[in-house]
Amino acid sequence: MKNIYILLSLCFFSIRVWSQQIKYSQPESEDMRTLDFEIIGKVSGNYLVYKNLRSKDEVSVYDDDMNLKENFDLDFIPGKTINTEFIAYPDFFYVIYQFQKRNILYCMAAALDGNGKVVRKPFDLDTTNISYFSNNKIYGVINSEDKSKILVYKIQKKNDEYSFTTSLFNVGLQLIHKSRTETSFQDNKDVFSDFFVDNEGNFVFTKGTRINSRDYQQQLMLVTKRPLADTFSIYEFNLSGNFLDELKLKIDNLNKQYLLNSLYYNKRNGNVEGLYTSVWDKENNKLVSQNFAPFNDSIKLAVKSEGGTRQAFNNFFIRNVILKNDGGFILTAEDRTTQSQGMPWNRYNYLYGYPYLSPYGSFYPYSPSSYWYSGQYQNYYNGAPVRYFYENIAVFNLDKTGNLVWSNVIHKSQYDDFTDNYLSYTLIPSGGQINFLYNELERHNELLKVQSISAEGNLTRQPPLRNLDRGYEFMPRYAKQVSYNQLIVPCTYRNYICFAKIEL
Repeated sequence: MKNIYILLSLCFFSIRVWSQQIKYSQPESEDMRTLDFEIIGKVSGNYLVYKNLRSKDEVSVYDDDMNLKENFDLDFIPGKTINTEFIAYPDFFYVIYQFQKRNILYCMAAALDGNGKVVRKPFDLDTTNISYFSNNKIYGVINSEDKSKILVYKIQKKNDEYSFTTSLFNVGLQLIHKSRTETSFQDNKDVFSDFFVDNEGNFVFTKGTRINSRDYQQQLMLVTKRPLADTFSIYEFNLSGNFLDELKLKIDNLNKQYLLNSLYYNKRNGNVEGLYTSVWDKENNKLVSQNFAPFNDSIKLAVKSEGGTRQAFNNFFIRNVILKNDGGFILTAEDRTTQSQGMPWNRYNYLYGYPYLSPYGSFYPYSPSSYWYSGQYQNYYNGAPVRYFYENIAVFNLDKTGNLVWSNVIHKSQYDDFTDNYLSYTLIPSGGQINFLYNELERHNELLKVQSISAEGNLTRQPPLRNLDRGYEFMPRYAKQVSYNQLIVPCTYRNYICFAKIEL
């Protein structure tokens, strides 16, 4: 499931009116907790949700009141798919799926309307011959922010070389350009960021290098490939002896630049010192700015739950990068840890191993900030139960050169055993502010709470949401924004999965 990226306007309303409405879907008898799902979006006025249970693929169509209109089977999808992706437009959506038949991998696509009618029958996007025992998780699908470009990439490894095959398509899934490019990659040292394609069709990601597999990044490179190019362009950054954590790349299509953000350290095995930010001008292929901004004592004191201020940010992970029209951005980071009997928490494992695994195989380090829902809980580690902790949220407002304007902290305390499905938060801008939705324990009941942050960085705890029917448990981390003030939030009722539409 892809992260939610939002363009935040600088034009904030001077008067903020808080109102909200919640409507629930009815639990269906087959929608058990073991259901896998993805919220597709709003298509032709309907709200669509993909569901998979025991190799059965279907899409549920809900009306504006979240009443189920129909379930339609995706009967053209084989029973055992490797991966399924959706790209939604106002009046249709694509389903892109991969499967293996004998020694051939197929990447296929079909188009359907908002009522489930097939408007374009399945067709090939790419095929690959592989040996029977080869890794078959080689395809990935990404789309640009405006959805005018769709890029299908596949990565195959041979020795210490990765071969990238990229197929760039337009909105009609007509091929624009296909190329094959090789780059070096050492499993125990190198790490890629998430992959992106911008509105012009440029393929973009970063590559970091570590001394070994359990170390921070000591080298950083930006890797780009223009739409019609057949080679990568690689630009190395001077980190001045500092070390980086997980790198978060963000494309600013409006200002035609790439934003690179990470927590940084000034020595190996040290504490998080501050925030690293660099801004790259893609039109002129040059670095606009690069900052290593240390966290001051006031923000460290505000976020720490216990222990000294030196370790205040050691458990934080960057979650969201929210763009502003002037080239600035708002960045959020969340405090997250796990605890298992006999197994101390380890940041390296959290970033590059347990409890998160890559859906695309070993080449793609799966980040804890990339949320997707699977009904199979990750309950144990080496036979020991796991407890998940999701704590405070740090919010930073930065200008177009990456300098800090203001910061604030949303205080929360969440934990759960066996699963973290009900923990963390989602955000949605509404009424000139950013609203953070998360569960909070109150009188032995989990309630969905909202805190809002203004353009000036002021926090407001909003009144409790209405229509919080007893018995529904929300999973805000898997929510998806479907319009400027609407989001679909999955929830459970008893032993069933259902969905709530929230309007702010």
